[in-house]
Amino acid sequence: MAGIAALVLAVVGAFLVVSYAQGADARAVQGLEPQDVLVVSKTVPAGTSVETLQPFLATEKLPGTAVAKSALRNLDGLAGKVTAVELLPGEQLVAERLIAPEELKTSGSVEIPVGLQEVSFQLEPQRVVGGRIAAGDHVGVFINLDKEGLEAKPDKQTTQLTIHKVLVTSVQRAPSAEPSPQPSAGSAATAEDTSLPTGSLLLTVAVNDVDATKIVYAAEFAKIWLSKEPLNATDSGRPGIMTKPEVYK
Repeated sequence: MAGIAALVLAVVGAFLVVSYAQGADARAVQGLEPQDVLVVSKTVPAGTSVETLQPFLATEKLPGTAVAKSALRNLDGLAGKVTAVELLPGEQLVAERLIAPEELKTSGSVEIPVGLQEVSFQLEPQRVVGGRIAAGDHVGVFINLDKEGLEAKPDKQTTQLTIHKVLVTSVQRAPSAEPSPQPSAGSAATAEDTSLPTGSLLLTVAVNDVDATKIVYAAEFAKIWLSKEPLNATDSGRPGIMTKPEVYK
């Protein structure tokens, strides 16, 4: 009986050892099994929208043990979000890096890219896309000169889209003279405020030293107009410097 018991224990022990070894192999294989994840291929500025993010990303196969828990496989269902911080090449795109635009604006989390500096200027709402600009957006800076914009024709008025895709780091609005009207009882509030903006806006942007000088000069001696220019906006290289004869061409 003792011999039989010892044999049974030996068989059970061997079975348990084999089962554990097989389980360990399975776990190891599972950990090394490559998974498709989104990886940053080019530096992504803070505030970049998901709709314009794809050109900055690549899908790579990484070992399962190296994949972050919140790593994203695709951008499905993330429309409307923006990058919370600047993303650097090589890092996995994780869910925490994408937030709602209003969170970016209120958190003040727009980081200044290395090598750039901030400069502020004040404009009326109609010169700032109706005031629909927020921190994290990118804008085109148009500079208008009444004269002396062209050496050959110094008396001509000129306009030029001088600086492209400038990162807005802050937008401050003058307080309204009167409080906004509240919806009447029983009425549904509109999804979007379509009332005309009032007061001026103080915008702060991140640019290099040369462009900062141009903006300061234009704010002091010329006129500035902004467009909302996302990173995927087409730059056709035209119209260059616009004058009155060029308008109808």
